[in-house]
Amino acid sequence: MATALSLLVLTTIALVLGGIYLLRRGGARRQALLMFALAAVMAINVAIWTLPDSGGKSLISATGR
Repeated sequence: MATALSLLVLTTIALVLGGIYLLRRGGARRQALLMFALAAVMAINVAIWTLPDSGGKSLISATGR
């Protein structure tokens, strides 16, 4: 599971950098905004899996790995 979360974080960073590149290059504004939206969704998924609840347990620790 840690590998999947690591790949999600790396992909999120790549999407943000790619979106910035598209915006700076000019044109392809819709694609850049979609890349930012997907990066936000992926970052929220990582946060859901890793941030602890009020009891101090996260979803990643509940998987038992």
